[in-house]
Amino acid sequence: MNAYLLQHAWVDGRVRDAVLVEIEDGRFTRVAPDAPAAGAAGAAGATRVAGLSLPGFANTHSHAFHRALRGRTQADRGTFWTWREQMYAVAGRLEPDSYYELARAVYGEMLAAGYTAVGEFHYLHHQPDGVPYADPNAMGEALLEAAREVGIRITLLDTLYLSSGFGAATQGVQRRFDDGTPQAWQDRVDALRVPADGSAGDGDGVRIGVAAHSVRAVPGGALKTFAPYVEAGAPVHIHLSEQVKENEDCLAAYGLTPTGLLAEHGVLGPTTSAVHATHLTDDDIRLLGEAHAFASFCPTTERDLGDGIGPSRRLKDAGAVLTLGSDSHAVIDAFEEMRALEMDERLATQERGHWSAAELLRAASSDGHRSLGFADAGELAVGRRADLVTVDPGSARTAGTGGDEHSVVFAAGAPDITQVMVDGRVVFEGDHRSVGHTLHETIGAIWA
Repeated sequence: MNAYLLQHAWVDGRVRDAVLVEIEDGRFTRVAPDAPAAGAAGAAGATRVAGLSLPGFANTHSHAFHRALRGRTQADRGTFWTWREQMYAVAGRLEPDSYYELARAVYGEMLAAGYTAVGEFHYLHHQPDGVPYADPNAMGEALLEAAREVGIRITLLDTLYLSSGFGAATQGVQRRFDDGTPQAWQDRVDALRVPADGSAGDGDGVRIGVAAHSVRAVPGGALKTFAPYVEAGAPVHIHLSEQVKENEDCLAAYGLTPTGLLAEHGVLGPTTSAVHATHLTDDDIRLLGEAHAFASFCPTTERDLGDGIGPSRRLKDAGAVLTLGSDSHAVIDAFEEMRALEMDERLATQERGHWSAAELLRAASSDGHRSLGFADAGELAVGRRADLVTVDPGSARTAGTGGDEHSVVFAAGAPDITQVMVDGRVVFEGDHRSVGHTLHETIGAIWA
């Protein structure tokens, strides 16, 4: 058993002082605010942790290989579709060994930004010519091993991708994504070494979920493949209505919006995550709300790509559950994603105060973890996974801001994080420069 006395911590929806936590087998066995004043046994011998400690954050939407694009796609004008061609160029360069190295560096950056779990939306499956590797899951296994190595939990969202757009055959690098048929994809997913319930081996830190890339890449008839996963309560993710063109093409092909198409094929449910959910009709919002689906917003990527501003508050009010991801990793900073959700609503409505700091912290922590199949994480409470993210309240960004949840959500940044614990193990101790050095070396090798 290990004991820590947290100078300040966010417990039960508010910041408390002198919080004694005891941890055994990776879980909190005791969470006691005001411990010294109450004369709590064990407080005197506990390890002191200065700063404000928060639950671990969940990055609910990641494409690890996109991190190699940061800063390299800004020179010219363009659209999502021109950016996509640059992304394909990176996808064509990676093999299992280099993908492992890149993912290890990126997941290290996520840990330093306070993420203790990641949902990896994985569609880079095969060799450059589309032929499977000798181990058909070599690329997915590289991601799992990278996460294990750095100490971040992972939900590998193995992705079905069958078309370059509404039935058209995959082309070029897209052949790396394409399993050919839904059954071939299912067979490959079934062969992953961690069962879908994450119950075997080191599965306590690993979950296998599934994803349909989009209604562009998965024909309508193939979407029914995901209905059994929804019924079984597995994490099911899909890019949804990120672009107006996707909506227009879907209406032309099926006479339905992308959300309507998912509903028709039984893909909406309380473990479904609609990623982006940017361009929605009133009926789309109703369907997602009635399903109590998750909506994974990725504000820093959505603004980087010019996607638009999604109706986050309307989705929440309709019954959907908001989570946050960093997607293309134009930025990896959980605090920036949190406050961007509110700031974008302010721009769209010309009003303030749509999301409270407490709501944003829950979206980034407990709700995000639930969407990835880790319902026992994201809260400082007895029985929960012992994740802690500690922030310096006296940095140039946070000093004088009040030292509460508003301070961290609306003022802090990833560089203010001094320590991160995952499942009771300290995995980051404030050395942000080392994280940057690893990224520099790894990404440089990819572009060499």
